Amino acid sequence: MLDIKFIRENQDLVKQAIKNRALKIDLESVIKIDDARREALSEFEELRAKRNKANDEISALLKEKKDAKAKISSMKETSKRSGELEARIKEQETELNKLLLNIPNLPHASLPVGDVSCNKIVRSWGKQRKFNFKPLSHIELCQNLDIVDFNRATKITGSNFVLFKGWGAKLERALINFMLDLHTNKHGYTEIFPPFLVNRASMLATGQLPKLEEDMYKLKDDDLFLIPTAEVPITNIFRDEILEEDKLPIYYTAYTACFRREAGSYGKDTKGLIRVHEFDKVEMVKFVKPEDSYDELEKLVVNAEEVLQLLDLPYRVVMLSTQDLSFAASKCYDLEAYAAAADKWLEVSSCSNFESFQARRANIKFRRKDTKKVEFAHTLNGSGVALARTVVAILENYQQEDGSVLVPKALQPYLNGQERIS
Repeated sequence: MLDIKFIRENQDLVKQAIKNRALKIDLESVIKIDDARREALSEFEELRAKRNKANDEISALLKEKKDAKAKISSMKETSKRSGELEARIKEQETELNKLLLNIPNLPHASLPVGDVSCNKIVRSWGKQRKFNFKPLSHIELCQNLDIVDFNRATKITGSNFVLFKGWGAKLERALINFMLDLHTNKHGYTEIFPPFLVNRASMLATGQLPKLEEDMYKLKDDDLFLIPTAEVPITNIFRDEILEEDKLPIYYTAYTACFRREAGSYGKDTKGLIRVHEFDKVEMVKFVKPEDSYDELEKLVVNAEEVLQLLDLPYRVVMLSTQDLSFAASKCYDLEAYAAAADKWLEVSSCSNFESFQARRANIKFRRKDTKKVEFAHTLNGSGVALARTVVAILENYQQEDGSVLVPKALQPYLNGQERIS
């Protein structure tokens, strides 16, 4: 969330940022409501001062056993007006907060301005595989190797759900354990295993609500949501808390299942593993000081890259443009793994710096050691990495002419030394 004071003092900057995102937000209405709130608040404070003074005068009159009826009568009118103003201020603050919750974060100045076509490839790694035979799609490989049962998953739940089986299930588990071990043992993250259900306050804090509510799975009777990413429960660990400066940075990583209705994505990659409603992901979340957050973003990207490097999967790092940026992010890099048979780049990680946007919504602060000043922390998160698209990339890049699939060397220790799925 953006601070209303910041918006008032930087209206041209905020308007330009909204324009760069290709959004239409009536900023004038926000300012107008805040003006009315400020006016009402000013009058309320004046009346409170007047009431305090009158109380002192009434007390003095009563001590002197003088008639205080006129003063008391006047005070009743003042109290009535104060009550009306207090109710109005609460209504105005509620309306203002609703509007502020729908204003996105400001894109960082380094981002290319424009739509998805303006995304910038920062770097690439690895060689794209060339085949001397006709490669199979990941769907064909899954069916031939009997490692994913799409039809029975549809029977059990519905379309765009997945039933891993046999070596498919073992491969999924191996990837999760491999990534968690890498991030905890080498990259300095503490492992978390959070709830997969969160309340509305948690979703509001990280920015999924109110904008993306239609894309979320909701338990209506309990007003709980299945998480779209581990970012939500992990970020909310410190909601409404003040951290000490010497505790920062804090690095957390977690495996969770992720659930997304993808309400606006019907017809896009509806077959196979590329776009599913439930998928596994290992997430990395950081809580850092503002002055460190962009260095921490670069480190976050490198941590995610190492996963793909150790799996020997060709990938590229893409800086997102202003219009492709998520609602809450100020800057984001996507990591796209190459799927050889499909000849496609698949997003397997998004690494974002939210600056203080989420922390302000979640009220996550830290106290400076020397000055004791309390400030909002900066939060970051990145996929480290997401499945099942990584499985797609492994199957299509590691497939052999005989229809088998080699197991990446980094995963073999997690599969009891298995070198090939056939």
